[in-house]
Amino acid sequence: MVDQTSPALSPPTLSPEAVVQSYQRAKDRRRTWEAHWRDCYDFALPLRNQGIENGVKTGDKLFDGTAPDAVDQLAASLLSNLTPPWARWVGLMPGADLSDEDRDVLAPKLEKAATMLQSNFDRSNFTVEIHQCFLDLVTAGTACLMLEESPLGESSAFRFTAVPMFDVVFDGDAGGRLEGTLRRMELTRRELKQRYPDAPDMGEDRDALMGVEEAHIGVIEAVIPDSRGYAYMAVAEAAPGLVSETAVLSEGRFEKSPFINFRWLKAPGEIYGRSPVMKALPDIKTANKVVELVLKNASIAVTGIWQAEDDGVLNPANIKLVPGAIIPKAMGSQGLTPLSAPGRFDISGLVLENLRARIRASLLADKLGQVAGPKMSATEVLERSTEMARILGATYGRLQTELLTPLIDRGLSILRRRGEIPPIMIDGRTVDIDYKSPLARRQSQEEVSIAMGWFQSIQQLGVRPETILDSQRAARWLAKSYGVPEHLLLSEAESEAKTRELEASGAPKPPLKTPDLAKLQEALLKQSPSQKAAIEPSQAAPPLRANRNLITPADVDRKPNGVPLNPFKGVKP
Repeated sequence: MVDQTSPALSPPTLSPEAVVQSYQRAKDRRRTWEAHWRDCYDFALPLRNQGIENGVKTGDKLFDGTAPDAVDQLAASLLSNLTPPWARWVGLMPGADLSDEDRDVLAPKLEKAATMLQSNFDRSNFTVEIHQCFLDLVTAGTACLMLEESPLGESSAFRFTAVPMFDVVFDGDAGGRLEGTLRRMELTRRELKQRYPDAPDMGEDRDALMGVEEAHIGVIEAVIPDSRGYAYMAVAEAAPGLVSETAVLSEGRFEKSPFINFRWLKAPGEIYGRSPVMKALPDIKTANKVVELVLKNASIAVTGIWQAEDDGVLNPANIKLVPGAIIPKAMGSQGLTPLSAPGRFDISGLVLENLRARIRASLLADKLGQVAGPKMSATEVLERSTEMARILGATYGRLQTELLTPLIDRGLSILRRRGEIPPIMIDGRTVDIDYKSPLARRQSQEEVSIAMGWFQSIQQLGVRPETILDSQRAARWLAKSYGVPEHLLLSEAESEAKTRELEASGAPKPPLKTPDLAKLQEALLKQSPSQKAAIEPSQAAPPLRANRNLITPADVDRKPNGVPLNPFKGVKP
């Protein structure tokens, strides 16, 4: 089935008027989500910009800090388990369709390209911005990360921006993917000229602009998929005294979308995602109200409630309850007396404890939080990792498809265009993605544990392992599970030659020993095993020979084609 885009956004009907109208229609569809998002942000992430003026106090409704703390912990756990800072969490590896000889040729070059990709991630502002996106993901269920190309000469080729959810709208395709993206922002004339150097002058009457230099102009950026990639257009909205009519600021085309949109959980028939905060919102609101009432009750307990006779002498408005105060009263009057509270059984502590426990459980704070107890053994760490992988299994699968794979594709597209890596194409058959994050590590740990258990079992049965086990292939499989780089291993031909040389020299063959499973599991926890990525058939690129022929010394020196285009450094059509 051929993918189709929304008729309102389908090229070649992409025009300034169509972009503005499409944005308004998409914003109308998003309006039902905004009230829900504001509730989530008010009670779980009050410091995040919600489309209001910067610097405005947004935490006045918050009395209980359980939910904000749990949101911070879950976002930090996602960061450390998916894209740990200054650790290798992504790589490239030869695909399953390659022969052993082709793998030996391609592996070192893929390792070099993956190192270049990871290095650009580490030197950029990726960690700061992806953490903001994870906060949005946990709170609102949907997040948007924009990956732009940095100007030449900067330390990294990548520049990231966490786009607030109130600034962006999406247009989903028939497959439920968030392909079309429209973002609105307000820029001053100076910011607009800086972002779009080739933009036309905004307004004909320059004298009228002298007093409104800081006036903001609405700008809509649209990135829409089509048969040739992604069409891009930035337009300025018409504004009295600034822009007479809708004007095109910039347009171009991208190989991969600069907007990376991903969701926590998607309900059938919906475009935007749902979050764990949405599930826990009733408990969060109730706990917040309980704390508010407890504080009010504490205020009454401290200051008390007083009563006085209306004797014409005592004026309650002039009374100050301070040390040393003298309060006048009439003869025979009791003056100011405290009002005794009726007997009561305070269960607010029990209710609040249960609410906070449910909030932490819903936001996985009790599963993914830091360990406060003594140092755990390797088995305990493995069990904790297994529980974490079970809980986040479905979410991690979605994040791998909607976040990590498009992020790597976009990064490789930028580096290819700049000529910093050979024109390698990820197709899942000849070139594949090798995820090295702690969550991806779980699969390799389980496979090695099962294999070692089988190894011990056959020895107990009296079967000689060397009669059914290829030690060379087993060693290579373990090297892959441990995450050993391909360029450190000998090729199969070199390994066979080395074996013959040792046999000819009469060197004794080392005996085959039973490995210590506990030590192996403990060592696995310190390594970065690989896990093969799931690549969709639609992302397939040219087959083996095409990828191998592309990786030549001449291609490494290839200069990028097209004219750089701000703000994304796209290519003019």
